[in-house]
Parts: sequence; C-alpha cells; structure tokens
Amino acid sequence: MKDPENWHYEPAADLNVPWRKRPASELRESGLTGGVGNWAVRQLIRTYLHARHPLTLTGAEHIPQQTPFVLVANHTSHLDAMVLESIFPEHLATRVFALAAGDYFFDTAGKRLAAAQLVNALPVWRGKATRHALANLRERLERGTCGFIVFPEGTRSRTGELQPFKPGIGMLIAGSSIPVVPCTLNGCFESWPSSAPRPRPGAIRLKIHPPCTFPEVPNGREGWERIAAELQAAVNHQTPSRL
Repeated sequence: MKDPENWHYEPAADLNVPWRKRPASELRESGLTGGVGNWAVRQLIRTYLHARHPLTLTGAEHIPQQTPFVLVANHTSHLDAMVLESIFPEHLATRVFALAAGDYFFDTAGKRLAAAQLVNALPVWRGKATRHALANLRERLERGTCGFIVFPEGTRSRTGELQPFKPGIGMLIAGSSIPVVPCTLNGCFESWPSSAPRPRPGAIRLKIHPPCTFPEVPNGREGWERIAAELQAAVNHQTPSRL
C-alpha cells in the first residue's frame, strides 16, 4: 500500500481537451471504457499472432516493467506495433502507446477508432505542429505515467531495408534519463509488406536490446541527430540487409 502522505493526484493528460478532439489528440488517455475495449482487442490480437505469426523473442529481460520508457524499432509492416504491444504485461498495457502518423491513421473516424483500439495509438501529425506535439509527448514521459512505441524511420520501409532515423526521437528524450529500448523485428516484412492488402502467415523474430539513456546529450538539433544515429545503429546491429 502506498504511503498516503506521499500520494498525489495526477489528472488525466487529456482533461482539458474537448471530448470531440480527444481521439485525434496526442494527449489522449485510454480511460475506463477505452481500457476495457483495449483489453478485449489485445486478447484477440495475441490469439491471432500466436496462431499465424509465432514469435521468437530474444532479450525478454529488457522488457520494461514500469513507466516511463520508449521502445524504438525498425518499421516495415502494420504488424510491427501489434507485435510490440503484445509483449507487455497487463499492468502496463493501457499505459503503452504507439506513436502513429496522424495524417494516415487519424484522418477519418473509422481509422481513429481502429488505431486507438488495435495498438492504443497516439497521433503525430507530420509537417503540422510537430514540435508542439512532441513537447506534449515529452512532458507525458517526464511525468512518468506512460511508455511509447516509436518507429523513428517515420513510415514503413517499402523494401525491408532500414531507413534513416529522423531526429524527432531525439526531441523526446535528449537530456533526460528516460530509458530507451532498441528493438529489432524480423519477419514482419515478409508477412505483411506495405504492398500487400492483408497479412499472410509467417514466423516473426524480435530482439530486444539493452536500454540506453541520454542525460548528457544536449536537447538541440545536434543532440537529436546524435541520438537518432546511435539508436539506428543499435537497431541495425541485428537487422539483416533484407528483413
């Protein structure tokens, strides 16, 4: 039981966001209804992945067991986020959000609902208010209430090759002690490349690397680019030239 003298109330991040705008806000929280829905969808996704995409997991000891944290990984498929979401224990599941392109996944009501329920996604609007959105996301991390799944390439690779990491990941964590966990996915591209309308069966391999932090890296352009390069190298360590 927590010490009542040290307990303090943390208001929801989306408390002051109008309810109509919450589904497409980077401040969205799951809430009770969303949490129940996410739980049901998680069970369906885990059942599907187990049956159609058996997972070989290496480095399970590096899976975060508490917030805050950031997972970064290569991105070749819509399966990527589902696989990464599936590895977390239930006590963390509703507090882990996948960052997704707002202009692609949140441009219609149907896509917003699917993104929020399937992978508990939060939008990042490419080319629009990016700095403000990332500042909001960084503040959430610093409050310690959530973890993020980030694909620093910014979009799915069309070839399976790892693309350059964008400096936005550095904006989230430069100068902080928030742990960043590099992950390498293999097999998702073969099962569901961007050119395919639906996935096909196939095994998936996930390597979770030791976490790293960047407290001494300046929170500026040079520091962001350095972090992006270092994380790209960590992810690429176990990434073949063709996934």
